[in-house]
Amino acid sequence: MQIPNSNPLSSQPSKKKSKTLDWQEQRKIERERKQLEEDQQTLAKIDAPIPQSNIGFKLLKQMGYTPGSALGKEGSGRVEPVGLDIRRSRAGIGREDPLKEKRKREEIEFERKKKNEEALMAEFGSWQKSQWRSRRVVVNYKKAKAALDQLENKEVVVPKKNEEEEEGGQDEEEEEEEVTEEDLQDIVMKLRDEYQYCPFCGFQYESMEALLSSCPGTNEDDH
Repeated sequence: MQIPNSNPLSSQPSKKKSKTLDWQEQRKIERERKQLEEDQQTLAKIDAPIPQSNIGFKLLKQMGYTPGSALGKEGSGRVEPVGLDIRRSRAGIGREDPLKEKRKREEIEFERKKKNEEALMAEFGSWQKSQWRSRRVVVNYKKAKAALDQLENKEVVVPKKNEEEEEGGQDEEEEEEEVTEEDLQDIVMKLRDEYQYCPFCGFQYESMEALLSSCPGTNEDDH
């Protein structure tokens, strides 16, 4: 024996509810669209200059007001009329509209992230520049040291390839860290004063006068 369904429409309320929600949502969207159009029209009318036929404008002109000038006896008052802020929310006076507050928070957050990214990029660029300059100091120091050894008739010892591999990259980095710009400057000045040689020019001059007149300077940047 089959028991008849006591509520044959039990599955239909969800469909009705869904249709009702869709209709309410569409009505809400249409209402917001109309409000936005009304606000834009109102603001457009406000932005338009007050016509000279306006009663308030005529009264101001009779009292000596010149169009485009500021109010007040000494002209220190307002030039533009007080702005109008259209409020559609129920927020009290003095409080920003929730949508405006949300946009403002988003703008502040965007600016904060943008500044952080710019600071990180600047820091990374400074670090790269420092690393490059440190490597250049080491390269120039080795070049100047080799030139000084040759001028002093010292034997220039060039490490073999397998010896360099055995030492490893770590020892190389530690050795490079020990060379400073002061060390490079000391050896450059010694080459210039004693041998009239500039490692950046790669040339030994005949005299100190020729060095001073022809060499651009004591730093790599001068060349």
